[in-house]
Amino acid sequence: MKILIYTIAFFFMFNQPALADEKSEVAGLVKEKIGLVIKLLKDKTIDKKERNEQIIAAVLPILDFELMAQLSLGKTSWQSISEEQQKEFTELFVKRTQESYLEKLDLYSNEEVVYKDATMEKNRIFVMTELVYKGDKIEMLYKFYKSKDGWKGYDVEILGVSIIQTYRSQFNGVMKKGGIEELLKKLKVTGEFEISTEKK
Repeated sequence: MKILIYTIAFFFMFNQPALADEKSEVAGLVKEKIGLVIKLLKDKTIDKKERNEQIIAAVLPILDFELMAQLSLGKTSWQSISEEQQKEFTELFVKRTQESYLEKLDLYSNEEVVYKDATMEKNRIFVMTELVYKGDKIEMLYKFYKSKDGWKGYDVEILGVSIIQTYRSQFNGVMKKGGIEELLKKLKVTGEFEISTEKK
């Protein structure tokens, strides 16, 4: 028993720094990317189109849009459609998500971002931030998993509400009525499947 206890203690003693480093890595990544986006939003000398291109180029490498697309549709619905439909859905999901993200950034008006310590559960890391606006605090939780290419974001919770789960609820509602073709059709329409991020 003593050998087992010492073995476990030895394992955690030498693995805690690695876990701490990974949490710090992801937390630093979130802070770096948010800081860069805010810097670009504040720079009024940059053309809006160029600014948006730079924002997407900065954010794209740390997000797994393909996984986000699958999660937003749900395992059952994803497996029920053809590979061609999966590809088209993913492309439309990525396009719509990026456009929606950029539209929401236009609402930015010098809010302060407060960064909390990252937490780790199994192979997931969660980074909590607070968006402070006129005394109100909006909690935003960024979720990451470890892929073969490093840590990738797969979901964001705003005030405890998952963006992916919200999309899934909306998508499944359309799928039940009109199937994948109806969903693909709606994804091509600007303004569909919006997630509210209105300030209090």
